Amino acid sequence: MSFDPPSFSLNSGYMMPAIGIGCWMGRPGEGEHVVQMIKNALQMGYRHIDTAAIYGDEESVGIAIKESGIPRENIFITTKLASADHGKAASALDQSLKKLGTDYVDLYLMHWPQAFTEEGTAIPPNEFPTYVDTWKDMETLLDSGKVRSIGVSNFSIVTLTHLLDQTHIIPAVNQVELHPFLPQHKLLKFCNEKSILLTAYAPVGKGKFGSNPALATIAEQHGVTVAQVMLSWGVQRGTSVIPKTEKLHRLKENFSIIKLTPEEMHTLDILHHTPGLHRSACGFHSPLLGGSAFGWTYDQLGWEMTLGGIATQKETVA
Repeated sequence: MSFDPPSFSLNSGYMMPAIGIGCWMGRPGEGEHVVQMIKNALQMGYRHIDTAAIYGDEESVGIAIKESGIPRENIFITTKLASADHGKAASALDQSLKKLGTDYVDLYLMHWPQAFTEEGTAIPPNEFPTYVDTWKDMETLLDSGKVRSIGVSNFSIVTLTHLLDQTHIIPAVNQVELHPFLPQHKLLKFCNEKSILLTAYAPVGKGKFGSNPALATIAEQHGVTVAQVMLSWGVQRGTSVIPKTEKLHRLKENFSIIKLTPEEMHTLDILHHTPGLHRSACGFHSPLLGGSAFGWTYDQLGWEMTLGGIATQKETVA
């Protein structure tokens, strides 16, 4: 039986809808396809939109919200600070607000811990601006009224621990790749203990695991899709999810979640034990990257690779 998606309380005191519509379209750029996807989602009941400066579609999101006729205060907007804009969070936020056509965003995330130079190369972790420096800049934005909550994305236990040791405000959200084949159990436990809501991007594994027999069996028993099972698992374990699709029927399906039994939750919790299936669908954690991602090593990011190329979370600062 399906039920209406809940909302989660953030440590900032605000509520965030558990299911949002993701706006990474596989390539950066504005377009009518983005506008139409957001308008369709809003008409179906979605009230959480997740975009980012580097997605290049904030203006399209703003147009869709305006054309939808739904009051701005009824919509939860997340956008993200690009790595090239570390050290200038205030001006970067102003640019995002202008494109979105709004006076504030509900959630502003540091997209990655790495800062980039103007040439697009990663700045070493201990050189200015560090993610701690950038976070301190983001903390000041809360007094401006232009953001209601601030958070991070692609942070590990290692980077979060270092951040918490050096700053005052606990991130409201940490957005990471999260699905049954990359469940991030240790990171979820850590974030729960710190009152940080974990948000899942690529929550259905980019459609790469749909043929899994355990998932297919659960979906068949409930008369739903595999994607609905994965999203229901994500919400039921206390994480928000931001699937993306332009297809109308999938937009409807993704917004309709079900109640899974404790046995079904356990089955999904251990799916990543299946040989060869504990892995990233996005490829960020691939051994093909040579032990690094976007200019930082896995060790610097707090990712620990097993012999099978599986990304896990280090539990303490190295």
